[in-house]
Amino acid sequence: MVPIPISTPKRLYSQGIEPYTLSMSTDTLSAIFNSPARVKVMRLFLLNRDTVFAPAQVATWVNVSSPAARKELTSLARAGFIKRKKDRRDGRTVDGWMFDQKFEYTDSLQQLLFGTEFVNKTELAARFRKTGRIKLLLLSGIFTQKPDARLDLLLVGDNLKRSAIERIVRSLEGEIGREVAYAAFESEEFVYRASMYDKLIRDIIDFPHEKVVNQGGLLQRVPQVQV
Repeated sequence: MVPIPISTPKRLYSQGIEPYTLSMSTDTLSAIFNSPARVKVMRLFLLNRDTVFAPAQVATWVNVSSPAARKELTSLARAGFIKRKKDRRDGRTVDGWMFDQKFEYTDSLQQLLFGTEFVNKTELAARFRKTGRIKLLLLSGIFTQKPDARLDLLLVGDNLKRSAIERIVRSLEGEIGREVAYAAFESEEFVYRASMYDKLIRDIIDFPHEKVVNQGGLLQRVPQVQV
């Protein structure tokens, strides 16, 4: 992967990284659906309803083996959750799967798979604390049921480790089933840019969000921010 500036939001592709534990998530839902893989595959399709996924893409996205992915796809197709769909890519036809908009229980599953606490905040904070001296960790977007937000996650601290941050974001993506838009800033750069009303930062701090970590009084140094 090409290194990115620490202050640049990035959508990262999920692959081969240990899965991250979601709260209501995999334990409870797996008991209901009898398969952790099925939970992740269902999240993938619900969050990307207009996207056609080849079986190999599904396996990569949710970090399961190809046979496991094919098994879950077959089961979900039998239930009417997904349907066969062909897609043109790079001049060739891809035979894949797509969420079936006619599925009867979409709203119920949406609430079950994404309702309540979407991520375990304590575990999330603990993971990111290994990436530097973290002073601020805010969640928005997919984590707060606002999928159109510019950022899903904002991280601020000192001596941030870029590669470690990227690995954690990849891990999150594998469990969530969608790319995570995030930005990471050193503390002083964050304060400066927020004070200059940088739109990327203000779009998250000036609107409803969840504070996972809030230390060092950084938000108090920024004009007109509710702390």
